[in-house]
Amino acid sequence: MRDVWFSTAITLAIQALASLVIFTPPVLAPVAGMEVGVAASAVGVATALIYISSTFAALMSGGVIGRFGPMRVSQLSLILCAGGIALMVSANAWLIGVGALIIGLGYGPVTPSSSAILAERVPPNLRAFVFSLKQTGVPIGGAIAGAMIPALMLSLGWKTAALATSAMCIALAILIQPWRHAVDAGSRAPDTRAKLGLRATMQLVLSHRRLREMALASLTYSGMQMCLGSFMVVFLHDRVGFGVGSAGAVLAAAMITGIVGRIVWGVVADRWIKPRMLLGLLGCAMSLAAFAVAAITSSWPLALVFAVSVVYGGTAVGWNGVYLAEVARIAPPGQAAAATGASLAMTYFGVVALPLMFWAIVHFTGSYAVAFAAVGALTLWRGSLLLIRV
Repeated sequence: MRDVWFSTAITLAIQALASLVIFTPPVLAPVAGMEVGVAASAVGVATALIYISSTFAALMSGGVIGRFGPMRVSQLSLILCAGGIALMVSANAWLIGVGALIIGLGYGPVTPSSSAILAERVPPNLRAFVFSLKQTGVPIGGAIAGAMIPALMLSLGWKTAALATSAMCIALAILIQPWRHAVDAGSRAPDTRAKLGLRATMQLVLSHRRLREMALASLTYSGMQMCLGSFMVVFLHDRVGFGVGSAGAVLAAAMITGIVGRIVWGVVADRWIKPRMLLGLLGCAMSLAAFAVAAITSSWPLALVFAVSVVYGGTAVGWNGVYLAEVARIAPPGQAAAATGASLAMTYFGVVALPLMFWAIVHFTGSYAVAFAAVGALTLWRGSLLLIRV
């Protein structure tokens, strides 16, 4: 069991720092944008580039992990994330775009690498919990970005804040080196070192019915999660009339509940409800929460808005660990990394596509309510299918 918790701690730290890099540009944007000469909202382009690059990196990660080992690839991911965020210090819009692509190349293999490490070490009765615990690194990274980056910007400037994030990634890559050989030498399940190409990796998921259904569910769920993070505050402030502080507090409550949810749902999946059924229920629940958000008006009590946000965050942010554990469980022997990578390519596509769909709906209809309802309809569709086809 010591090996299980040690591996969990390392993969959690890697996930948290990689996520810190992802969340840093949006925090830097209001200040950095003035020096770069672009609007702060242009950070959305950088975010899109990160996830587009991550999609292809995740697809290719199975073969790379099989060749070099999951810990070595994790180190490389940290170095790429460090290099990408450091490149943004140039304050040149084109180099910032290149930096975003480099960050995506680093971020894409992080989760497949951790799945390869944990899939061989975690016993079945703890798998959903451990994978969920590791995935709390995503909101933890966001929380660190929200707390640390503004303080560093205020005292040392935005460029130093970005470089500090870069230095943390490099430091962790060096720190885990003593365990690299032991972890990678132990990752020798059948076919783990097979060289899967782009087409073969996608075929692995698309030809496997349950993996395909998981991947399509993750596309809609991840899009819902990103729409929550991207549009909740703007909706509450611009359309409902909340102050920035109150709207931010509602989003914070959703994210905190998401962190707790990732752990709680992992325990539930290990002990009481089968992961597939639980993911179906979570999809339906996040849909109902999105429908409730669409109905919010200025007459709603603040406590009720917070209650809706708690359900929204607990489901739309809390599903990831159970999903990754289920993908690792149903993947063909020795191909957990490749299956996770291909599934995450669909996940990252959802992160890019659904917020764009949400924005387009708001742009053409002027209604956030319609946009929230549309995204909710998609997650209700995929969640219902998981329940029907159990």
